[in-house]
Amino acid sequence: MRSFLVFGFLLSISLPQVAAAQTTPTFYTTYQYTAYTVFDTTSPDSTVVRGVGGSLLLRADGTYEKHLSIVAPSGPYYFNQAGTFTLTGDSIRFAFTDLKGSDVQRGTFRFDPASQRLTLTILGYPTGNKGVYELVAADTVVPAPTAPATAPKAFRQKQKSKRRQPH
Repeated sequence: MRSFLVFGFLLSISLPQVAAAQTTPTFYTTYQYTAYTVFDTTSPDSTVVRGVGGSLLLRADGTYEKHLSIVAPSGPYYFNQAGTFTLTGDSIRFAFTDLKGSDVQRGTFRFDPASQRLTLTILGYPTGNKGVYELVAADTVVPAPTAPATAPKAFRQKQKSKRRQPH
């Protein structure tokens, strides 16, 4: 029995402490909008809105900031909100004040901690309409590749070596 205890102690001090190094993904962070789809009861098909961008910051204290942009053929549209949000089960409620006064948006959310993806379904008007927003945590967003300053050559030409001339 004593040798088992000694072995267990030696094993515990020789193994690295992996659990302490792991971090749990958090729901409260800044997200980037990646997609927006509108479901309208007057149309049999959904509408994928092109040119969606911006960010949504959800804070642990229940406050939020939304900066949504949509680039349409007629030009860009910007939607900025700041307010509070509450979570109950899978329901989310945003309360804010804009130029029209106080307003509330209700819907549901789905958060995947592994991929850091957040889906918000916001109920619309009239009843049955809704908007579905796809977001990803900003720290997991991979920036889009940028074009090189010059076009790459299909092959490299061998440069002539220059001999150093004696002085």
